[in-house]
Amino acid sequence: MLATLNEVMQYAEEKGIAIGSFNTPGLEALEAVIGAAEELQLPVIIQIAQCHEEWISLSKIGPVMVSAAKEARVPVCVHLDHGETLEYLKQALELRFTAVMYDGSTLPYEENLENTQRAVAMARQYGASVEAELGSMGRRESGAGDRSGAEDETKIYTDPALASAFVKATGGDARAWSFGTTHGIYLTEPRLDFNVVREVRKLTGGISVVMHGGSGVSREDYRKSVEAGVRKINYFTYMDKAGGSAVQEYLNGLKEGEPVFFSSISMAGRKAMKENVKSAMRMFANRDQDM
Repeated sequence: MLATLNEVMQYAEEKGIAIGSFNTPGLEALEAVIGAAEELQLPVIIQIAQCHEEWISLSKIGPVMVSAAKEARVPVCVHLDHGETLEYLKQALELRFTAVMYDGSTLPYEENLENTQRAVAMARQYGASVEAELGSMGRRESGAGDRSGAEDETKIYTDPALASAFVKATGGDARAWSFGTTHGIYLTEPRLDFNVVREVRKLTGGISVVMHGGSGVSREDYRKSVEAGVRKINYFTYMDKAGGSAVQEYLNGLKEGEPVFFSSISMAGRKAMKENVKSAMRMFANRDQDM
């Protein structure tokens, strides 16, 4: 069933858990995520980012995501992740996405604030929820950036006092605050500052905190993040990697001269992504004991 971000965040708050938010830039990923959520009977967020436009266009995958959410047996929020322009946000809203994120984190504070205000006003016309970002997780959502193994010095930890002022000025429903995570593959062990999460929650009246760069975080740090107040965790890179590894394993297992069928590759990748998503969702919902 189709749900807003507010609705799934309310569920997360009541249960004291985090909801998984997974990128679905293709049918295999979409079926893997919704299938995992239905098996675990947990709400879920499916999302596509503007930087994924080179993989598949929003105009093609967006209506499929909305349709799949409506048919799902659990609440599913359809979310635009890291929308970089207001025009792109409007495109998602016209497709009936139930939540959009405006990412002005690389802009000067005042410009980010003004654009976020406009994004909130626009989304309200469609009955959609809004996420915004203050601080920086470093590399783009796609994970593009340095692979040398050096610490990512482009991250900017969010100032809780500034976060409070930002929320009061912009409204909205959830915020991605930077507290030490990074998009893409982790090159070094992340140094997470859970006090940022706790202080932001205290100063903003308990607004939903979003963890970006959730793939690769340790189980213990997931637990601490949720305890501190994280209610939405974005997760894609390691899910995508699990699918790729399964395909590689399948190909390596073929006998010499045996034909390769794309449908078999697709099924292997989808199955592995589904299992990886289930594992992640259990961690976010404190169901590790089920594993």
